Amino acid sequence: MDKAALERRLSRVEGFADPSAAFEQYPTPADVAAHLVHLAGVQGDLAGRTVLDLGTGTGMLALGAACRGAARVLALDRDPAALAQARENERRVDPPTHVSWLLADATRAPLRPARAETTVLMNPPFGAQSGNEHADRAFLATASELASVSYSLHNSGSRSFVEAFADDEGGEVTHAFRVELALPRQFDHQTSERAAIDAEAFRIRWG
Repeated sequence: MDKAALERRLSRVEGFADPSAAFEQYPTPADVAAHLVHLAGVQGDLAGRTVLDLGTGTGMLALGAACRGAARVLALDRDPAALAQARENERRVDPPTHVSWLLADATRAPLRPARAETTVLMNPPFGAQSGNEHADRAFLATASELASVSYSLHNSGSRSFVEAFADDEGGEVTHAFRVELALPRQFDHQTSERAAIDAEAFRIRWG
């Protein structure tokens, strides 16, 4: 499945019915997810591997991996309502690989997969909410423990932080690029019906 076909498939994914601002439950746009998953496929990080989607939300990245040849896909989230929507989205997308949906805190994942054969895909909370600063750090720490490679989205301007964190954990940022997240209005504090948010994507090879 090429990137365009994957994006069309992922456009079937429905977003959060009642999103939580505290959990920073913003959807991952289908075009961004398709680009990230396509890159993972090109890099040989999907086929025959276990893929973990940490903080899966409504399942966009997990379903992308399930459509692109991952041998096993595990998706974790602590919100049961989000997981219920993710299961419904799996029926909509109908990927060839089944996704295991797990109710769990992604930063304390109750999993110990074979690290050398595991890839993490994630769109963690950016830490934009007061009291939730640097929330993405815990997700990166979990990725470094469970996977040999990870793909993640972060707030614009995060490159120095991500590179320093990876270096401290014996990892290396191999790819870094800007993405634009076109997000619909979900919360009262948003002033327009749609907003384009600058973000950055990273591939990290963990030592």
